[in-house]
Amino acid sequence: QVQLVESGGGLVQAGGSLRLSCAASGRTFSIYRMGWFRQAPGKEREFAAAITWSAGSTNYADPVKGRFTISRDKSKNTVYLQMNSLKPEDTAVYYCAADLYGGTWGYWGQGTQVTVSS
Repeated sequence: QVQLVESGGGLVQAGGSLRLSCAASGRTFSIYRMGWFRQAPGKEREFAAAITWSAGSTNYADPVKGRFTISRDKSKNTVYLQMNSLKPEDTAVYYCAADLYGGTWGYWGQGTQVTVSS
């Protein structure tokens, strides 16, 4: 079991940047993959980015490719989402998630609000 706590959300103008952080605790040694999902008002939760814990391999959803960068700091058990060139359509609650042992996204943070104004 892991616990995830996000931070870094806020209000930003279109074209601006934010960096989200997600600190993991608990059975962090079991983490295979960590990622970020988002849920906009009235929409379903969607995948944004993920990173494997060991090798740091990344993948991104098309809407964020070229603008968002996911990274992790193993020593801090923390994953980051650097969000650049933000658009109003990026407005959502962003959730950090952990996949233990390469299974499912079984653990989630509480979410942090990102609002991009035009």
